[in-house]
Amino acid sequence: MAKAKRETLKERRQRTQDVILNLSRLYPQAGCGLIYHSHLELLVAVILSAQCTDVRVNLVTPALFALYPDTRAFAQAPRSELEEAIRSTGFFRHKAKNIQLCCQLLLSRHGGRIPPSLSELVKLPGVGRKTANVVLGEIYGLQGVVVDTHVKRLSRLLGLTKSEDPVKIEQQLMKVVPENAWNLFSLLLIYHGRNLCPARRPGCETCPVINLCPAGHEKVLS
Repeated sequence: MAKAKRETLKERRQRTQDVILNLSRLYPQAGCGLIYHSHLELLVAVILSAQCTDVRVNLVTPALFALYPDTRAFAQAPRSELEEAIRSTGFFRHKAKNIQLCCQLLLSRHGGRIPPSLSELVKLPGVGRKTANVVLGEIYGLQGVVVDTHVKRLSRLLGLTKSEDPVKIEQQLMKVVPENAWNLFSLLLIYHGRNLCPARRPGCETCPVINLCPAGHEKVLS
């Protein structure tokens, strides 16, 4: 049996652009699923979204932001009270600690503002590269590849990476996804992972990118 031809970088880039085009048609509404009305609200919501659905976070944040309307309120909140307010998002003690320390550092180092750089954001408690890229894209319109569980899994299925390391995946995707589409690509994979390609029951038979997905194509043909 002849060995399959190895895909060149140019071919992988073209295939990635075709994935973006097809998924853009399927999800023209793709956007951040978190509801927020200020830069701080977005940052807190993204921290809360770790190991939690956007739907659950959106149920919690209206009362949370009414209780703590600004950075100083979060920084000075009784920890037990803050924990109780976010309990249903999971890992509430860890998240409450990070949110409070994060807000304290925002006040002491950044005058209460959200810093507009990845290097400064990732120094804040509870803020990794994924959170930072979401915030930078939403607030400042800066391009970044957001590697959440959906992006990680679908990127592997699409044959765009073999890595399990989110940082390496981010770096590899930046080489094949056009820079002006980094934010969009991440959102499209997140939407696709939630709607048509969930881990347990992927809808390969009706997927518009089946012919661009090595894993899905192989599954349908087997």
